[in-house]
Amino acid sequence: MRIIVSAGGTGGHIYPALSIINKFKEKDSHLEVLYIGTHNRMEKDIVPQNNIKYEALEIYGFSKTNIKRDLKNINLIIKARKKCLKIMQEFKPDLVIGTGGYVTYPVISAANKLGIKTFIHEQNSIPGKSNLALAKKCSLVGVSFKESLKYFKNCSNVFYSGNPCGENALTIKKADKTKLGFHKNKKLVICVCGSLGSSSINNKLKDYLINFDDDYEVLYITGKNLYANFAPNVTFPSNVKVVPYFDNLSALMKSADLIVTRAGASTISELLALQIPAIFIPSPYVANNHQYYNAKTLEDNQAGLMIEEKDLTSDLLKTKINELISNPTNLAVMKDNMQKLAVTNSSEIIYNKLVEK
Repeated sequence: MRIIVSAGGTGGHIYPALSIINKFKEKDSHLEVLYIGTHNRMEKDIVPQNNIKYEALEIYGFSKTNIKRDLKNINLIIKARKKCLKIMQEFKPDLVIGTGGYVTYPVISAANKLGIKTFIHEQNSIPGKSNLALAKKCSLVGVSFKESLKYFKNCSNVFYSGNPCGENALTIKKADKTKLGFHKNKKLVICVCGSLGSSSINNKLKDYLINFDDDYEVLYITGKNLYANFAPNVTFPSNVKVVPYFDNLSALMKSADLIVTRAGASTISELLALQIPAIFIPSPYVANNHQYYNAKTLEDNQAGLMIEEKDLTSDLLKTKINELISNPTNLAVMKDNMQKLAVTNSSEIIYNKLVEK
C-alpha cells in the first residue's frame, strides 16, 4: 500500500500523523509512505528523523493584517497544489491523509481532484479552517472530541476517532521521580505550559512558588528561553524544583498526581489515556480560542478543572490544587470521568475505517 500523509506547524498536528503512519506500518510491512509538509516548520526535522520520505512545500498561514503577504501566499498555494498533483501522479498513493495545519489544504485538495481516497483528522474541539474547507470533499473525517461532530453536520462521512497521541503515552515507561530528588511518598504536581513555556503564566505564578508551604511537591517547567529570567537569585523551598525543560515529560507525568497545563489537544489526549487529573489554563492566543473549548469539554464532563488566564492568580491556583490534591475522592471522581472520555485505540479505529471504506 502507498499513502501520503500531510500535517504541519505544531506537534499537535504532527504527532497524530506519525501515530497513524506507525499503525499502517504495523499492519503492512510493505507500506510506502511519503510525507508532505512545510519547508520551514518543525515537521521538516521531525519527520525525516523517523526515516520517512519528505517533500516540502513553500506555503504560509494567512495574516489578518498583511494583505501583501496574503496575496503572495495565494500564489504559493496554487503552486503548491500543482506540485502536489505532480507528486501524486508519480507516487500513485492509495490514500492521502491530513491531520491539520494549513499545509494540508493543497495536499488534500490535489488528492480530491485526482479522485484519490482522502482522510482528515481534527484534533481540537473547534475545527481549523483547512479541515472545515476540505471536509465535504473528503472520503472520511475523524474527530477527537464528540462535541466537534456538530461542526461537520453537513457531512455524512464523519466519525468519532479520538486522538492517536493518547495511546502513545500508554507504552512509555514510567519515570522514577525519586531520581529527580522528589520524595517517594509525597504527592507531585507538575506545572508546564509547553516546551516554550509562557511568560504571562510565569509572571503570575512566581509568588505561588516562592512562598510555597504545602506538604506536596512541585515541578515547575518554565520553558527553555524563559528560565534565566524567571526568578534569578531566588532560592525556592525544598519541595519545589524549577527547570527550563524536561525531556520525555510523558514518562514523568505517570509519576504525577496532578498536572497544571495548557489545553492543547495532544496533551489532553495523553492525560485522558493516563487518567492523570489536571487543571487547564487554556492559551488565549490560539486560533478560534480552541484551547478554551478543549478544556471546557473536560470541565463540563467533570474530567478536569479550568482556570482562564485572565482569572489566574497564585492564590486561585493554590486553592484549586489543594481542593484536588488533599481530597482523594475528588481525584478519584475526576479519574473515573477521564476514563469515560479516553480513546486508547484511536489509530486502530482510524486504520479500520480507512481500510473498510
